Amino acid sequence: MSNKKLAVIMDPIQNIKPHKDSSLAMLLEAQKRGFEIYCGDLADIWLDGAVPRGRLTKLKVFDDSANWFEVVDPVEFDLGDLDVILMRKDPPFDIQYVFSTYVLEQAERRGTLIVNRPQGLRDANEKASTVWFPDCIPATLISSSREEMQKFLAIHKRVVVKPLDLMGGRSVFTTDINDGNQNVIFETVSDYGRKYTVLQQYIPEITESGDRRILLIDGEPIPFALARIPAPGDHRGNMDAGARIEVNGLTDREWSICKQIGPTLREKGLLFAGIDVIGSSMTELNVTSPTGIRELQRETGIPIAEKLFDSIESHRQSTPKTSPISVL
Repeated sequence: MSNKKLAVIMDPIQNIKPHKDSSLAMLLEAQKRGFEIYCGDLADIWLDGAVPRGRLTKLKVFDDSANWFEVVDPVEFDLGDLDVILMRKDPPFDIQYVFSTYVLEQAERRGTLIVNRPQGLRDANEKASTVWFPDCIPATLISSSREEMQKFLAIHKRVVVKPLDLMGGRSVFTTDINDGNQNVIFETVSDYGRKYTVLQQYIPEITESGDRRILLIDGEPIPFALARIPAPGDHRGNMDAGARIEVNGLTDREWSICKQIGPTLREKGLLFAGIDVIGSSMTELNVTSPTGIRELQRETGIPIAEKLFDSIESHRQSTPKTSPISVL
C-alpha cells in the first residue's frame, strides 16, 4: 500500500465536467504516481485547537467521461499526516474561503505541502493582484465609488466591470459612455457602493485573439496559450460562457509578462497559476483553481499534469515533516 497521501479541497467531484477539469487531471497524475487520494469541501476540514483535521473521502479516479470516480467511506485524520493538499475550491473568494486557509496553514506548519500556499492565496486576489505588475496590465480602477467609476469611464470611453470575488464570467459587464445602463451596472456590481469593484479599460482584441489563458508552474510558463474567443454577441472570453478555443504559441509580449511575474509567484508559493492576457495586457492572475490543463494537453501533447507533479514532488521532498511550533 502506498504511504504517500494527497487530498484535494474542491467542489463536489460528481458535478465536474471530466473532459475539461484540471483537478481531475491532477488526481489522475497523483494516482499514477502512487498517492492515496482523497477529496473534500470546505465543510470537511476544521481546527481542533491547533490541530488541523479533515473528514475526507478516499477516491479512485478514471479518465472516463461517463465514470470518472469511485468513492470509499470518509476517513478522519490529522491533515498534517498528508503529504500534499491541493486547494482547488472555486470562488467565490469569501470570508469562509479565507477561514479555510487558516486551517490549511496549520497543516503547512506540520510539513504538508499546500498547493497553492495559504498565505499566497490570501494575498493574491485574482482581480486585484494584477496591480502588482503595473507594466503588464490595462488601465485599472478598484473602487466602490460610483463617482470614481464614472470618472474612469469618461477617460477610457469603454470599460469592463467585474466583481472581485467571482469567476467564469459571472457578473462581468461592458459599458461605454453612451450606455444608458452604466449607472445600473455600477450599482449592481458594487452592491450600491458596498463592494469594491474592478473596472478595466476595454481591450478590443478580445473579439479576434480572445482571452488567452497561460499556465505557469513554479513561475515558468507552458509555452502555449489557450485562447478563449467570445461567442458572437458576447464579450466574455470564458468557456463556461460559450467561448470557443484555439491553442497557439506565446507571443513575445506574453513571454515578457511571464518573466516579470514569475519571481513573485515563486516567492509567494503560488506553484500553479494561470494568467489571462488580452491583447498586450494581463487582466487576471488566477491562483485558486486555474483551468486549462486538459485542453492544452490534448492540443499540444505537453504533459502538463506530469510537469506540475514533478515540481510538487521536488517541493515535497524539500519540506520535511515537523512537530507543531508554538507561536505564543
